[in-house]
Amino acid sequence: VSTAETTTKFLESGEAYVFTGDIAAMWLRDSSAQVVHYLPYLKEYPILKEMVKGLIARQAKYVHIDPYANAFNEEDNGNCWEKDLTKYNPWNWERKYEIDSLCYPIWLIKQYVENSGARDVFTPEVKQAFRDILDVWQTEQYHENSEYSFVRLNCPPSDTLSNDGKGAPVGYTGMTWSGFRPSDDACKYGYLIPSNMFAVVVLNYLKEIADFVGGKEEIAKKAEEMAKTVKQAIETYGTTHIWGLGDVYAYEVDGFGQYNLMDDANVPSLLAMSYLGYEPESQEVADNTRKLILSEANPFYYSGTKLSGIGSPHTPVRYVWHISKAIEGLTAPTKEEKHQMIHELMATDGGTGLMHEGVFVDDPTVYTREWFSWANAMFCELVMQYCGYEIKK
Repeated sequence: VSTAETTTKFLESGEAYVFTGDIAAMWLRDSSAQVVHYLPYLKEYPILKEMVKGLIARQAKYVHIDPYANAFNEEDNGNCWEKDLTKYNPWNWERKYEIDSLCYPIWLIKQYVENSGARDVFTPEVKQAFRDILDVWQTEQYHENSEYSFVRLNCPPSDTLSNDGKGAPVGYTGMTWSGFRPSDDACKYGYLIPSNMFAVVVLNYLKEIADFVGGKEEIAKKAEEMAKTVKQAIETYGTTHIWGLGDVYAYEVDGFGQYNLMDDANVPSLLAMSYLGYEPESQEVADNTRKLILSEANPFYYSGTKLSGIGSPHTPVRYVWHISKAIEGLTAPTKEEKHQMIHELMATDGGTGLMHEGVFVDDPTVYTREWFSWANAMFCELVMQYCGYEIKK
């Protein structure tokens, strides 16, 4: 009940504001993931249904306010992480453009419909959000024509975009560009493969649900065409060959032949490929990729005396994220492996009874973010899956 009790506000408008935990802002990504463990119970508990329905309405409002922002304030009060050089809006807590920020609202709508059986979220505001998302993704297939830029002053390179706020140059591939990763760290190369994979999945969802908002010709057709284009680009430009292993997916590419081989703990990730529902053209490539990223060939895979797994450049070296351990369990092929992941997560809570962000591999009492609702939700989902409670997708 952590999300409902500690990070959710029901607003007078009927919307729900779900903030991330120790930061009072609401992320489009985090807020969607924070309610995932409630989805199987929407029919049984009307209050949960109203909470998710209210969250969807709030997300649609935010997307229309600024589809390039990743995190928002409860009100248009001008609060923000930093005074960045980008288009200003007092609703925005932060304006780091991330593909997944627009994937998650569509994903949540699809899960709401599947698990509640209701279609009462398809409002004119949701239809407009669908249009906004498609427009941005289409624009960012040709990033050189985009007006978006982002510069943060006096910060590490991971917190800002190079090239006067436009990011490193990219060549056209058919994929859609992302300025930042789901960690809120800047992309090294602009075509972020896991996020494009997630975009393919939700574009196909959008094709299915567009008719509910009267968008079969306008929205569904555009979504279907874009899904095909992006997937073909992923499979054409998003893989590379590793001697002794075979073909693997890169984490990022630039369309000019540059590849970044790694994975990050935040979702979407390469590790989360099957969890998100992406269907690769070759299962062998997906299997090779999993082997690569769950080994020290991934520069952010760490092994210690208490914990081994994937961390992030967003946190210190040799810190493994509880989110990535939960995803490792959710995508594990056997129940025994899932049980092992649950055991490792419980044994590394630092005595708090809660999940954290990054945990030091040799001492679980050393961690980042004691109050991180997303990680708690992912642990709950893993336990539920292990016990046979599958979320309809």
